[in-house]
Amino acid sequence: MTVTEPTVVETPSGGTQHVWPLPVDEKTLLGLITTVFTDHWKHIHFGPIIEGAAWEVGAPGAPTAITLNDGYVTVDFGAWHFHLCIGEHTASGPELGRIRRCSRAELYRGLGSDGAPVTWGIRLFNGRDEQMMTVLLPNPFLTDRQEILDTPDFGRLAAWDALRARFLGLGPDPLDRTGSGFRHGG
Repeated sequence: MTVTEPTVVETPSGGTQHVWPLPVDEKTLLGLITTVFTDHWKHIHFGPIIEGAAWEVGAPGAPTAITLNDGYVTVDFGAWHFHLCIGEHTASGPELGRIRRCSRAELYRGLGSDGAPVTWGIRLFNGRDEQMMTVLLPNPFLTDRQEILDTPDFGRLAAWDALRARFLGLGPDPLDRTGSGFRHGG
């Protein structure tokens, strides 16, 4: 799949985002989740981010297992795990299966007021268009502990660049390297 131009979305908080849709078939989503949690677990934060709540969880280590059963991928960290419905789920019937399954997936970047990106991530939504999970990718303006860096480290965009290449067929975008620091609001 090659999508070169993002959709520009104005957020309820007044920010702007660039959004690239991803395929939502089980194979693609399993590849996305496996890649993110196997290759980039040390540098990401994840959880639902909705109006009024943001769960920015860091993985305690590499997953001990990533499995698929009845449409649900389980990412297991040993002491705890999570499930996401990414494929056909039949045990609960067709209506709940449709609601629970990921129906929209996207790569996104949030822009600051100067038009330069300040956040990069992945979002998954269920059949009701409710957010299932956001993955906050490594940010050149923040450390892995989400502390602000004095000087941007654009090498931290490696995960973003790798995901764009694999899932969108796109190379690095010079726009991603134009920002000067982290600001909320993307």
